[in-house]
Amino acid sequence: MVALWASKKIGRPVKWTGDRTEAFLTDAHGRDHVTHAELAFDASNKITGLKVKTYANFGAYMSLFSSSVPTYLYATLLSGQYNIPAIHAEVIGVYTNTTPVDAYRGAGRPEASYLIERLMETAARQLKVDPAELRRTNFITQFPHQTPVIMAYDTGDFNASLDAAMKAIDYAGFPARKAKAKADGKLRGIGVSCYIEACGIAPSKAVGSLGAGVGLWESAEVRVNPVGTIEILTGSHSHGQGHETTFCQLVAERLGVPISQVSIVHGDTDKVQFGMGTYGSRSAAVGLTAILKAMEKMESKAKKIAAHALEASEADIVIENGEFKVTGTDKAIALPMVALAAYTAHNLPDGMEPGLKESAFYDPTNFTFPAGTYICELEVDPGTGKTSFVNFVAADDFGRLINPMIVEGQVHGGLVQGIGQALLEHAIYDANGQPVTASFMDYAMPRADDVPSFNLSHTTTLCPGNPLGIKGCGEAGAIGASAAVINAITDAIGKNNLEMPATPDRVWRTIHAA
Repeated sequence: MVALWASKKIGRPVKWTGDRTEAFLTDAHGRDHVTHAELAFDASNKITGLKVKTYANFGAYMSLFSSSVPTYLYATLLSGQYNIPAIHAEVIGVYTNTTPVDAYRGAGRPEASYLIERLMETAARQLKVDPAELRRTNFITQFPHQTPVIMAYDTGDFNASLDAAMKAIDYAGFPARKAKAKADGKLRGIGVSCYIEACGIAPSKAVGSLGAGVGLWESAEVRVNPVGTIEILTGSHSHGQGHETTFCQLVAERLGVPISQVSIVHGDTDKVQFGMGTYGSRSAAVGLTAILKAMEKMESKAKKIAAHALEASEADIVIENGEFKVTGTDKAIALPMVALAAYTAHNLPDGMEPGLKESAFYDPTNFTFPAGTYICELEVDPGTGKTSFVNFVAADDFGRLINPMIVEGQVHGGLVQGIGQALLEHAIYDANGQPVTASFMDYAMPRADDVPSFNLSHTTTLCPGNPLGIKGCGEAGAIGASAAVINAITDAIGKNNLEMPATPDRVWRTIHAA
Protein backbone atom coordinates (compact mmCIF):
# COMPACT_ATOMS: atom_id res chain seq x y z
CA MET A 1 0.00 0.00 0.00
CA VAL A 2 2.87 2.38 0.77
CA ALA A 3 4.40 1.62 -2.64
CA LEU A 4 1.12 2.56 -4.34
CA TRP A 5 0.87 5.75 -2.30
CA ALA A 6 4.47 6.70 -3.09
CA SER A 7 3.99 6.03 -6.79
CA LYS A 8 1.00 8.36 -6.95
CA LYS A 9 2.86 10.98 -4.90
CA ILE A 10 5.89 11.21 -7.18
CA GLY A 11 4.28 10.10 -10.45
CA ARG A 12 6.78 7.32 -11.09
CA PRO A 13 6.81 3.53 -10.74
CA VAL A 14 7.85 2.38 -7.25
CA LYS A 15 9.03 -1.12 -6.40
CA TRP A 16 9.63 -2.52 -2.94
CA THR A 17 11.70 -5.68 -2.50
CA GLY A 18 11.72 -7.45 0.84
CA ASP A 19 14.69 -9.59 1.83
CA ARG A 20 14.40 -13.09 3.30
CA THR A 21 14.66 -11.96 6.92
CA GLU A 22 11.90 -9.40 6.40
CA ALA A 23 9.78 -12.21 4.98
CA PHE A 24 10.38 -14.42 8.03
CA LEU A 25 9.42 -11.55 10.32
CA THR A 26 6.33 -10.32 8.48
CA ASP A 27 4.96 -12.83 5.93
CA ALA A 28 2.23 -15.18 7.17
CA HIS A 29 3.33 -18.40 8.85
CA GLY A 30 1.25 -21.59 8.79
CA ARG A 31 -0.11 -24.38 10.99
CA ASP A 32 0.09 -23.73 14.72
CA HIS A 33 -2.44 -25.86 16.63
CA VAL A 34 -2.55 -27.36 20.09
CA THR A 35 -5.28 -30.02 20.13
CA HIS A 36 -6.80 -32.48 22.55
CA ALA A 37 -8.85 -35.17 20.78
CA GLU A 38 -10.71 -38.33 21.79
CA LEU A 39 -11.90 -41.10 19.46
CA ALA A 40 -14.47 -43.69 20.61
CA PHE A 41 -14.95 -47.24 19.27
CA ASP A 42 -17.47 -49.98 19.87
CA ALA A 43 -16.68 -53.65 20.47
CA SER A 44 -16.37 -54.33 16.73
CA ASN A 45 -13.80 -51.52 16.29
CA LYS A 46 -16.28 -49.21 14.57
CA ILE A 47 -15.90 -45.52 15.39
CA THR A 48 -18.82 -44.13 17.38
CA GLY A 49 -17.66 -40.57 17.99
CA LEU A 50 -14.90 -37.97 17.79
CA LYS A 51 -14.38 -35.05 20.16
CA VAL A 52 -11.86 -32.33 19.35
CA LYS A 53 -10.74 -29.18 21.13
CA THR A 54 -8.22 -27.06 19.24
CA TYR A 55 -6.38 -23.89 20.17
CA ALA A 56 -5.37 -22.19 16.91
CA ASN A 57 -2.74 -19.47 16.89
CA PHE A 58 -3.64 -16.43 14.77
CA GLY A 59 -0.42 -14.60 15.60
CA ALA A 60 -0.37 -11.00 16.74
CA TYR A 61 -2.83 -9.77 14.10
CA MET A 62 -5.82 -11.12 12.21
CA SER A 63 -5.03 -11.49 8.52
CA LEU A 64 -7.71 -11.62 5.86
CA PHE A 65 -8.15 -15.37 5.46
CA SER A 66 -6.84 -16.68 8.76
CA SER A 67 -10.07 -17.20 10.69
CA SER A 68 -11.47 -19.61 8.08
CA VAL A 69 -8.39 -21.89 8.09
CA PRO A 70 -8.78 -23.55 11.53
CA THR A 71 -12.58 -23.45 11.31
CA TYR A 72 -14.24 -23.96 7.91
CA LEU A 73 -11.21 -25.63 6.28
CA TYR A 74 -10.16 -27.67 9.32
CA ALA A 75 -13.12 -28.72 11.42
CA THR A 76 -15.16 -29.62 8.34
CA LEU A 77 -12.60 -32.28 7.34
CA LEU A 78 -12.28 -34.01 10.72
CA SER A 79 -14.34 -36.96 9.52
CA GLY A 80 -11.49 -37.94 7.20
CA GLN A 81 -12.29 -41.00 5.11
CA TYR A 82 -14.29 -42.52 7.95
CA ASN A 83 -17.94 -43.05 8.73
CA ILE A 84 -18.06 -41.19 12.05
CA PRO A 85 -21.66 -40.74 13.22
CA ALA A 86 -20.98 -37.99 15.79
CA ILE A 87 -18.31 -35.29 15.81
CA HIS A 88 -17.94 -32.39 18.22
CA ALA A 89 -15.29 -29.81 17.38
CA GLU A 90 -14.44 -26.70 19.37
CA VAL A 91 -11.89 -24.27 17.93
CA ILE A 92 -10.54 -21.40 20.02
CA GLY A 93 -8.61 -18.69 18.19
CA VAL A 94 -5.69 -17.28 20.14
CA TYR A 95 -3.75 -14.06 19.61
CA THR A 96 -0.05 -14.37 20.48
CA ASN A 97 3.19 -12.48 19.89
CA THR A 98 4.01 -14.32 16.64
CA THR A 99 3.86 -13.35 12.99
CA PRO A 100 0.28 -13.64 11.66
CA VAL A 101 -0.73 -17.21 10.80
CA ASP A 102 -2.65 -17.79 7.57
CA ALA A 103 -3.15 -20.19 4.68
CA TYR A 104 -0.22 -22.36 3.65
CA ARG A 105 -0.42 -25.23 1.12
CA GLY A 106 -3.47 -27.21 2.18
CA ALA A 107 -4.74 -24.56 4.60
CA GLY A 108 -6.53 -26.40 7.42
CA ARG A 109 -6.86 -29.72 5.65
CA PRO A 110 -3.33 -30.93 6.58
CA GLU A 111 -4.08 -30.13 10.22
CA ALA A 112 -7.34 -32.11 10.08
CA SER A 113 -5.80 -35.05 8.22
CA TYR A 114 -2.83 -35.19 10.57
CA LEU A 115 -5.12 -35.24 13.60
CA ILE A 116 -7.44 -38.02 12.46
CA GLU A 117 -4.62 -40.14 11.01
CA ARG A 118 -2.52 -39.93 14.17
CA LEU A 119 -5.64 -40.86 16.15
CA MET A 120 -6.33 -43.87 13.93
CA GLU A 121 -2.74 -45.08 14.26
CA THR A 122 -2.82 -44.61 18.02
CA ALA A 123 -6.15 -46.43 18.24
CA ALA A 124 -4.83 -49.38 16.23
CA ARG A 125 -1.91 -49.74 18.62
CA GLN A 126 -4.12 -49.54 21.70
CA LEU A 127 -6.69 -51.95 20.23
CA LYS A 128 -3.86 -54.22 19.00
CA VAL A 129 -5.20 -54.43 15.45
CA ASP A 130 -3.53 -53.77 12.11
CA PRO A 131 -3.61 -50.01 11.34
CA ALA A 132 -4.59 -50.54 7.71
CA GLU A 133 -7.42 -52.90 8.59
CA LEU A 134 -8.77 -50.58 11.30
CA ARG A 135 -9.03 -47.90 8.66
CA ARG A 136 -10.69 -50.27 6.22
CA THR A 137 -13.24 -51.27 8.86
CA ASN A 138 -14.30 -47.63 9.18
CA PHE A 139 -14.11 -46.42 5.58
CA ILE A 140 -17.09 -44.67 4.03
CA THR A 141 -18.30 -46.96 1.24
CA GLN A 142 -21.65 -45.43 0.22
CA PHE A 143 -21.75 -42.17 -1.73
CA PRO A 144 -22.84 -39.43 -1.62
CA HIS A 145 -22.03 -39.26 2.10
CA GLN A 146 -23.05 -36.42 4.40
CA THR A 147 -20.55 -35.97 7.22
CA PRO A 148 -21.59 -34.52 10.59
CA VAL A 149 -19.34 -31.52 9.88
CA ILE A 150 -20.92 -29.81 6.86
CA MET A 151 -19.12 -31.52 3.97
CA ALA A 152 -21.04 -33.85 1.64
CA TYR A 153 -18.57 -36.21 -0.06
CA ASP A 154 -19.77 -36.83 -3.60
CA THR A 155 -17.79 -39.91 -4.63
CA GLY A 156 -14.75 -42.00 -3.81
CA ASP A 157 -13.24 -45.47 -3.49
CA PHE A 158 -11.02 -45.46 -0.43
CA ASN A 159 -10.44 -49.22 -0.48
CA ALA A 160 -8.95 -48.99 -3.98
CA SER A 161 -6.34 -46.43 -2.89
CA LEU A 162 -5.47 -48.41 0.25
CA ASP A 163 -5.11 -51.64 -1.74
CA ALA A 164 -2.90 -49.94 -4.33
CA ALA A 165 -0.59 -48.44 -1.71
CA MET A 166 -0.34 -51.67 0.32
CA LYS A 167 0.57 -53.62 -2.82
CA ALA A 168 3.13 -51.04 -3.94
CA ILE A 169 5.01 -51.13 -0.63
CA ASP A 170 4.60 -54.90 -0.04
CA TYR A 171 2.79 -54.27 3.22
CA ALA A 172 2.50 -57.99 3.99
CA GLY A 173 6.27 -58.42 3.81
CA PHE A 174 7.03 -55.63 6.28
CA PRO A 175 7.41 -57.77 9.47
CA ALA A 176 10.27 -59.71 7.85
CA ARG A 177 11.97 -56.48 6.77
CA LYS A 178 11.55 -55.05 10.28
CA ALA A 179 13.18 -58.12 11.82
CA LYS A 180 16.14 -57.92 9.44
CA ALA A 181 16.62 -54.22 10.21
CA LYS A 182 16.60 -54.99 13.94
CA ALA A 183 19.35 -57.55 13.40
CA ASP A 184 21.35 -54.79 11.71
CA GLY A 185 20.86 -52.42 14.67
CA LYS A 186 18.21 -50.22 13.02
CA LEU A 187 14.64 -49.49 14.06
CA ARG A 188 12.29 -49.87 11.08
CA GLY A 189 8.74 -48.55 11.02
CA ILE A 190 5.81 -48.25 8.66
CA GLY A 191 3.15 -45.54 8.73
CA VAL A 192 -0.18 -45.24 6.95
CA SER A 193 -2.05 -42.01 6.16
CA CYS A 194 -5.45 -42.01 4.44
CA TYR A 195 -6.22 -38.38 3.62
CA ILE A 196 -9.18 -36.59 2.11
CA GLU A 197 -9.47 -32.92 1.28
CA ALA A 198 -12.09 -30.45 0.15
CA CYS A 199 -10.79 -28.28 -2.67
CA GLY A 200 -11.81 -26.75 -5.97
CA ILE A 201 -12.70 -23.83 -3.76
CA ALA A 202 -15.55 -23.02 -3.69
CA PRO A 203 -19.27 -22.61 -4.25
CA SER A 204 -20.09 -18.92 -3.91
CA LYS A 205 -22.96 -19.79 -1.58
CA ALA A 206 -20.53 -21.52 0.78
CA VAL A 207 -18.29 -18.49 1.22
CA GLY A 208 -21.28 -16.18 1.18
CA SER A 209 -22.62 -18.00 4.24
CA LEU A 210 -19.38 -17.05 6.01
CA GLY A 211 -19.75 -13.37 5.17
CA ALA A 212 -17.27 -13.21 2.28
CA GLY A 213 -17.59 -10.16 0.06
CA VAL A 214 -16.84 -12.03 -3.16
CA GLY A 215 -18.10 -15.04 -5.11
CA LEU A 216 -15.67 -17.84 -5.95
CA TRP A 217 -16.69 -18.56 -9.55
CA GLU A 218 -14.18 -18.52 -12.37
CA SER A 219 -14.39 -17.00 -15.82
CA ALA A 220 -13.00 -17.71 -19.27
CA GLU A 221 -13.12 -16.30 -22.79
CA VAL A 222 -12.37 -18.21 -25.99
CA ARG A 223 -11.29 -16.17 -29.02
CA VAL A 224 -10.91 -17.90 -32.38
CA ASN A 225 -9.08 -15.44 -34.60
CA PRO A 226 -9.80 -15.05 -38.36
CA VAL A 227 -6.79 -17.27 -39.21
CA GLY A 228 -7.90 -20.05 -36.86
CA THR A 229 -5.51 -19.45 -33.97
CA ILE A 230 -7.16 -19.70 -30.58
CA GLU A 231 -6.67 -17.48 -27.53
CA ILE A 232 -7.92 -18.61 -24.14
CA LEU A 233 -8.30 -15.82 -21.59
CA THR A 234 -8.64 -17.15 -18.06
CA GLY A 235 -9.09 -15.56 -14.66
CA SER A 236 -7.08 -18.41 -13.12
CA HIS A 237 -3.42 -17.45 -12.82
CA SER A 238 -0.47 -19.82 -13.12
CA HIS A 239 2.52 -19.55 -10.83
CA GLY A 240 4.23 -22.78 -11.80
CA GLN A 241 1.40 -25.33 -12.02
CA GLY A 242 1.62 -25.73 -15.81
CA HIS A 243 -1.73 -24.19 -16.74
CA GLU A 244 -0.30 -23.15 -20.09
CA THR A 245 0.12 -26.83 -20.96
CA THR A 246 -2.99 -28.31 -19.33
CA PHE A 247 -5.44 -25.68 -20.54
CA CYS A 248 -4.04 -25.76 -24.09
CA GLN A 249 -4.21 -29.54 -24.06
CA LEU A 250 -7.95 -29.60 -23.34
CA VAL A 251 -8.70 -27.10 -26.10
CA ALA A 252 -6.39 -28.74 -28.66
CA GLU A 253 -7.84 -32.21 -28.00
CA ARG A 254 -11.45 -31.00 -28.30
CA LEU A 255 -10.81 -29.35 -31.67
CA GLY A 256 -8.19 -31.76 -32.98
CA VAL A 257 -5.66 -29.01 -33.65
CA PRO A 258 -1.95 -28.79 -32.79
CA ILE A 259 -1.30 -27.46 -29.27
CA SER A 260 0.86 -24.72 -30.86
CA GLN A 261 -2.34 -23.26 -32.34
CA VAL A 262 -3.63 -22.44 -28.83
CA SER A 263 -2.34 -19.74 -26.48
CA ILE A 264 -3.25 -18.92 -22.89
CA VAL A 265 -3.58 -15.36 -21.60
CA HIS A 266 -3.73 -14.90 -17.83
CA GLY A 267 -2.87 -12.15 -15.41
CA ASP A 268 -3.01 -9.41 -18.04
CA THR A 269 -5.58 -6.94 -16.69
CA ASP A 270 -5.59 -5.08 -20.02
CA LYS A 271 -7.08 -8.14 -21.69
CA VAL A 272 -8.52 -10.62 -19.19
CA GLN A 273 -12.06 -10.33 -17.91
CA PHE A 274 -12.74 -10.60 -14.18
CA GLY A 275 -11.32 -13.68 -12.48
CA MET A 276 -10.89 -15.08 -8.99
CA GLY A 277 -7.43 -16.61 -9.30
CA THR A 278 -5.52 -19.68 -8.23
CA TYR A 279 -5.74 -21.23 -4.76
CA GLY A 280 -7.43 -24.18 -3.10
CA SER A 281 -6.59 -26.55 -5.99
CA ARG A 282 -9.29 -24.92 -8.11
CA SER A 283 -7.59 -24.10 -11.40
CA ALA A 284 -8.68 -27.22 -13.29
CA ALA A 285 -11.89 -28.08 -11.48
CA VAL A 286 -13.22 -24.51 -11.65
CA GLY A 287 -11.06 -22.55 -14.11
CA LEU A 288 -10.80 -25.28 -16.75
CA THR A 289 -14.53 -25.96 -16.45
CA ALA A 290 -15.18 -22.28 -17.24
CA ILE A 291 -13.00 -22.72 -20.33
CA LEU A 292 -15.01 -25.81 -21.28
CA LYS A 293 -18.28 -23.87 -20.94
CA ALA A 294 -16.95 -21.11 -23.20
CA MET A 295 -15.65 -23.72 -25.66
CA GLU A 296 -19.07 -25.34 -25.87
CA LYS A 297 -20.65 -21.99 -26.74
CA MET A 298 -17.99 -21.30 -29.37
CA GLU A 299 -18.32 -24.80 -30.87
CA SER A 300 -22.09 -24.46 -31.07
CA LYS A 301 -21.78 -21.23 -33.08
CA ALA A 302 -19.01 -22.65 -35.26
CA LYS A 303 -21.15 -25.72 -36.07
CA LYS A 304 -23.98 -23.43 -37.20
CA ILE A 305 -21.58 -21.58 -39.52
CA ALA A 306 -20.12 -24.86 -40.85
CA ALA A 307 -23.57 -26.38 -41.40
CA HIS A 308 -24.63 -23.27 -43.32
CA ALA A 309 -21.50 -23.37 -45.50
CA LEU A 310 -21.79 -27.12 -46.17
CA GLU A 311 -25.56 -27.01 -46.68
CA ALA A 312 -26.04 -29.64 -43.98
CA SER A 313 -27.98 -30.06 -40.78
CA GLU A 314 -26.25 -28.71 -37.69
CA ALA A 315 -27.01 -31.99 -35.91
CA ASP A 316 -24.84 -33.83 -38.48
CA ILE A 317 -21.72 -31.71 -37.89
CA VAL A 318 -18.85 -33.25 -35.90
CA ILE A 319 -15.43 -31.80 -35.07
CA GLU A 320 -12.47 -34.01 -35.97
CA ASN A 321 -8.80 -33.21 -36.65
CA GLY A 322 -9.40 -29.49 -36.88
CA GLU A 323 -12.28 -29.85 -39.34
CA PHE A 324 -16.06 -29.57 -39.15
CA LYS A 325 -17.34 -32.65 -40.97
CA VAL A 326 -20.75 -33.84 -42.14
CA THR A 327 -21.26 -37.28 -40.61
CA GLY A 328 -21.27 -40.08 -43.18
CA THR A 329 -19.91 -37.93 -46.03
CA ASP A 330 -16.59 -36.55 -47.26
CA LYS A 331 -17.82 -32.96 -46.90
CA ALA A 332 -15.74 -30.89 -44.46
CA ILE A 333 -14.52 -27.38 -43.75
CA ALA A 334 -11.39 -26.54 -41.74
CA LEU A 335 -11.51 -24.46 -38.55
CA PRO A 336 -9.61 -21.49 -40.08
CA MET A 337 -12.18 -21.28 -42.88
CA VAL A 338 -15.04 -21.34 -40.35
CA ALA A 339 -13.30 -18.57 -38.40
CA LEU A 340 -12.71 -16.54 -41.56
CA ALA A 341 -16.38 -16.91 -42.50
CA ALA A 342 -17.36 -15.71 -39.02
CA TYR A 343 -15.33 -12.50 -39.41
CA THR A 344 -15.88 -11.73 -43.10
CA ALA A 345 -19.59 -12.21 -42.36
CA HIS A 346 -20.51 -12.36 -46.07
CA ASN A 347 -22.49 -15.55 -45.71
CA LEU A 348 -23.69 -16.29 -42.18
CA PRO A 349 -26.97 -17.84 -41.06
CA ASP A 350 -29.74 -15.27 -40.84
CA GLY A 351 -29.62 -13.17 -37.70
CA MET A 352 -26.17 -14.39 -36.57
CA GLU A 353 -23.66 -11.89 -35.20
CA PRO A 354 -20.21 -11.87 -36.80
CA GLY A 355 -17.17 -13.08 -34.91
CA LEU A 356 -16.19 -16.25 -33.07
CA LYS A 357 -15.62 -15.26 -29.47
CA GLU A 358 -17.49 -16.59 -26.43
CA SER A 359 -17.17 -16.17 -22.66
CA ALA A 360 -18.48 -18.11 -19.67
CA PHE A 361 -18.59 -18.06 -15.89
CA TYR A 362 -18.62 -21.23 -13.79
CA ASP A 363 -19.67 -21.42 -10.16
CA PRO A 364 -19.10 -24.89 -8.66
CA THR A 365 -21.98 -26.61 -6.90
CA ASN A 366 -19.71 -28.38 -4.40
CA PHE A 367 -16.11 -28.79 -3.41
CA THR A 368 -14.15 -31.62 -5.02
CA PHE A 369 -12.84 -34.35 -2.71
CA PRO A 370 -9.48 -35.84 -3.72
CA ALA A 371 -8.42 -38.68 -1.49
CA GLY A 372 -5.71 -41.28 -1.25
CA THR A 373 -3.41 -43.43 0.84
CA TYR A 374 0.24 -42.69 1.60
CA ILE A 375 2.46 -45.31 3.22
CA CYS A 376 5.94 -44.50 4.46
CA GLU A 377 8.61 -47.05 5.42
CA LEU A 378 11.72 -45.77 7.14
CA GLU A 379 14.55 -46.60 9.52
CA VAL A 380 15.68 -44.77 12.64
CA ASP A 381 19.23 -44.96 13.99
CA PRO A 382 18.74 -45.40 17.77
CA GLY A 383 22.17 -43.93 18.46
CA THR A 384 21.54 -40.62 16.70
CA GLY A 385 17.77 -40.34 16.14
CA LYS A 386 18.45 -39.88 12.42
CA THR A 387 15.58 -40.92 10.13
CA SER A 388 16.29 -42.52 6.74
CA PHE A 389 13.58 -43.30 4.19
CA VAL A 390 13.30 -46.78 2.73
CA ASN A 391 10.18 -46.34 0.61
CA PHE A 392 7.31 -43.90 0.20
CA VAL A 393 4.25 -44.80 -1.85
CA ALA A 394 1.32 -42.57 -2.75
CA ALA A 395 -1.95 -43.75 -4.27
CA ASP A 396 -4.18 -40.77 -5.11
CA ASP A 397 -7.64 -40.33 -6.61
CA PHE A 398 -7.78 -37.03 -8.50
CA GLY A 399 -10.61 -37.98 -10.83
CA ARG A 400 -9.79 -37.49 -14.52
CA LEU A 401 -6.16 -36.57 -15.21
CA ILE A 402 -5.61 -34.12 -18.07
CA ASN A 403 -1.80 -34.29 -17.91
CA PRO A 404 -0.43 -37.08 -15.64
CA MET A 405 3.13 -35.69 -15.68
CA ILE A 406 2.00 -32.31 -14.36
CA VAL A 407 -0.13 -34.02 -11.71
CA GLU A 408 2.83 -36.09 -10.56
CA GLY A 409 4.97 -32.96 -10.36
CA GLN A 410 2.33 -31.36 -8.15
CA VAL A 411 2.24 -34.47 -5.91
CA HIS A 412 6.05 -34.56 -5.64
CA GLY A 413 6.11 -30.92 -4.50
CA GLY A 414 3.35 -31.49 -1.96
CA LEU A 415 4.99 -34.61 -0.55
CA VAL A 416 8.27 -32.75 -0.05
CA GLN A 417 6.45 -29.97 1.82
CA GLY A 418 4.63 -32.50 4.00
CA ILE A 419 7.88 -34.35 4.75
CA GLY A 420 9.61 -31.02 5.43
CA GLN A 421 6.98 -30.22 8.03
CA ALA A 422 7.23 -33.68 9.59
CA LEU A 423 11.02 -33.71 9.93
CA LEU A 424 12.55 -30.26 9.62
CA GLU A 425 10.53 -27.07 9.35
CA HIS A 426 9.74 -25.01 12.45
CA ALA A 427 9.37 -21.29 13.10
CA ILE A 428 10.93 -20.92 16.55
CA TYR A 429 10.66 -18.06 19.04
CA ASP A 430 12.79 -17.77 22.17
CA ALA A 431 11.48 -17.19 25.69
CA ASN A 432 11.39 -13.43 25.08
CA GLY A 433 9.29 -13.76 21.93
CA GLN A 434 12.21 -13.12 19.60
CA PRO A 435 12.13 -15.18 16.37
CA VAL A 436 15.34 -17.16 16.05
CA THR A 437 14.57 -18.70 12.64
CA ALA A 438 14.94 -15.54 10.56
CA SER A 439 16.83 -16.92 7.56
CA PHE A 440 17.47 -20.20 5.78
CA MET A 441 20.64 -20.49 7.85
CA ASP A 442 18.35 -21.17 10.80
CA TYR A 443 15.15 -22.53 9.26
CA ALA A 444 15.61 -26.05 7.85
CA MET A 445 14.12 -26.40 4.36
CA PRO A 446 13.99 -29.91 2.86
CA ARG A 447 16.71 -30.60 0.30
CA ALA A 448 17.02 -33.40 -2.24
CA ASP A 449 18.93 -35.63 0.17
CA ASP A 450 16.24 -35.24 2.85
CA VAL A 451 13.50 -36.91 0.80
CA PRO A 452 13.09 -40.29 -0.91
CA SER A 453 12.16 -41.18 -4.44
CA PHE A 454 8.39 -41.55 -4.55
CA ASN A 455 6.34 -44.42 -5.93
CA LEU A 456 3.14 -42.85 -7.28
CA SER A 457 -0.06 -44.44 -8.60
CA HIS A 458 -3.61 -43.31 -9.29
CA THR A 459 -7.07 -44.71 -8.84
CA THR A 460 -9.99 -42.94 -10.47
CA THR A 461 -13.51 -42.02 -9.46
CA LEU A 462 -14.84 -39.22 -11.63
CA CYS A 463 -16.03 -36.12 -9.80
CA PRO A 464 -19.77 -35.65 -10.51
CA GLY A 465 -19.61 -31.97 -9.56
CA ASN A 466 -18.00 -30.73 -12.80
CA PRO A 467 -18.37 -31.93 -16.40
CA LEU A 468 -14.70 -32.86 -16.70
CA GLY A 469 -14.76 -35.23 -13.71
CA ILE A 470 -11.68 -33.46 -12.29
CA LYS A 471 -10.62 -33.17 -8.64
CA GLY A 472 -7.86 -30.87 -7.38
CA CYS A 473 -4.32 -32.21 -6.95
CA GLY A 474 -2.06 -29.33 -5.92
CA GLU A 475 -2.26 -29.66 -2.14
CA ALA A 476 -2.76 -33.40 -1.67
CA GLY A 477 0.85 -34.33 -1.00
CA ALA A 478 1.20 -31.73 1.74
CA ILE A 479 -2.06 -32.89 3.32
CA GLY A 480 -1.31 -36.61 3.57
CA ALA A 481 2.47 -36.90 3.95
CA SER A 482 3.18 -35.62 7.48
CA ALA A 483 1.01 -38.17 9.27
CA ALA A 484 2.52 -41.06 7.28
CA VAL A 485 6.03 -40.00 8.34
CA ILE A 486 5.25 -39.50 12.04
CA ASN A 487 3.23 -42.72 12.18
CA ALA A 488 6.22 -44.56 10.69
CA ILE A 489 8.73 -43.02 13.13
CA THR A 490 6.57 -43.76 16.17
CA ASP A 491 6.09 -47.31 14.92
CA ALA A 492 9.85 -47.69 14.54
CA ILE A 493 10.78 -46.39 17.99
CA GLY A 494 7.84 -47.99 19.80
CA LYS A 495 6.77 -44.73 21.45
CA ASN A 496 3.78 -42.71 20.38
CA ASN A 497 4.32 -39.27 21.92
CA LEU A 498 6.28 -37.41 19.25
CA GLU A 499 5.63 -33.89 18.00
CA MET A 500 6.58 -32.39 14.67
CA PRO A 501 9.18 -31.64 13.53
CA ALA A 502 10.74 -35.02 14.35
CA THR A 503 14.32 -33.78 14.34
CA PRO A 504 17.08 -36.29 15.17
CA ASP A 505 17.49 -34.63 18.60
CA ARG A 506 13.77 -34.88 19.36
CA VAL A 507 13.57 -38.50 18.13
CA TRP A 508 16.68 -39.49 20.12
CA ARG A 509 15.26 -37.92 23.29
CA THR A 510 11.95 -39.72 22.77
CA ILE A 511 13.70 -43.07 22.30
CA HIS A 512 15.71 -42.65 25.50
CA ALA A 513 13.05 -40.99 27.66
CA ALA A 514 12.12 -42.84 30.82
